[in-house]
Amino acid sequence: MSKPLIIAIDGPAASGKGTLARRLAAHYGLRHLDTGLTYRAVAAELLASGEDEPDVAAAVAAASRLDLAAMERDRLAAHDIGEAASKIAVMGELRRALVERQRQFAAEPPGAVLDGRDIGTVVCPDAAAKLFVTAKPEERARRRTEELRGRGQDVDYEAVLEDLKRRDARDMQRADSPLRPADDAHLIDTSAMTIEAAFRAAVAIIDRAVSARSEACPS
Repeated sequence: MSKPLIIAIDGPAASGKGTLARRLAAHYGLRHLDTGLTYRAVAAELLASGEDEPDVAAAVAAASRLDLAAMERDRLAAHDIGEAASKIAVMGELRRALVERQRQFAAEPPGAVLDGRDIGTVVCPDAAAKLFVTAKPEERARRRTEELRGRGQDVDYEAVLEDLKRRDARDMQRADSPLRPADDAHLIDTSAMTIEAAFRAAVAIIDRAVSARSEACPS
């Protein structure tokens, strides 16, 4: 049996990594997991419980109950859930619990495309291909503002920009699994790219990586 194909995609919020990951999963016939949703799902459960301060034990318990196939993207996209998720993501015990769930998902044949903030560095360091997708903060804020307004939310661009900068700082400065490119990740800056151009660039990178791995480890 051939080894599962795992594609790791990391990057900050609104960089386009999620859209790219879903297209790549469809292209290669793989399953897709937005690992950020796993943190949002845990955060949503904690918020629903009415806890003022996130409790590590409660967060880990919620992670153990999580159904990775039943996470509702639209519901979990709420701003308050995103803020709560970014805060609980610094909990080392919770991160370890979710990383184990994410690894199990990736290891199931035929493989998967995982996107998040520590896929190539922590979750799947042996992934066949690693991408780090980024964009300028101003462009990411523009995209997020348009996305939220498209959902009927009244949001201010400047407020969205400041929120993204705060989340970037929190993600990059946390002690456990900070946001950073893996040493062998390929950088794709989508600031001035269409999704189609980013997709073509990613496919070219992945095809080369998979081919090189196959030549190095013939079946």
